[in-house]
Amino acid sequence: MLVLLAGIFVVHIATVIMLFVSTIANVWMVGSSNYGTVSTGLWLLCNNTCQQLPVSTRDEASLKAVQAFMILSIIFSVIALVMFIVQLFTLEKGKRFYITGAIMLVCWLCILIGVSIYTARFTGRVPNSTNSHHGYCFILAWICFCFSFIISILYLVLRKK
Repeated sequence: MLVLLAGIFVVHIATVIMLFVSTIANVWMVGSSNYGTVSTGLWLLCNNTCQQLPVSTRDEASLKAVQAFMILSIIFSVIALVMFIVQLFTLEKGKRFYITGAIMLVCWLCILIGVSIYTARFTGRVPNSTNSHHGYCFILAWICFCFSFIISILYLVLRKK
């Protein structure tokens, strides 16, 4: 049981780190241009230098929603990690980690909403580029989606021994 708890804890920390990287780095979409590789993220458009991401007024609300949900997912994931540590030391034997599991499910939902909006509105749209494809941040966000769901279910099922 101790090995399982340690494994879940390590995967949870890895999920938090990957969420930070996927939200902060600007490689959600990558394309080629005359100037080299162009990448866009949630915040900046980068080729040789980075500049503010140009967004049409039609897509501005969608981008703000993606930014908000990804930041919320980081916040809920960190809160769940702290709650797991608190519950680990205060929970009675035989009780389940319901609060931690519920918070991770909210994190999972935030990731789902944020990445789904980005997929629907911004896939294949890198300004002044051709051959655009998803970057590693987009893939990391979907990996975090899977990990957070698995972790939340394990927290809900797991009992403290």
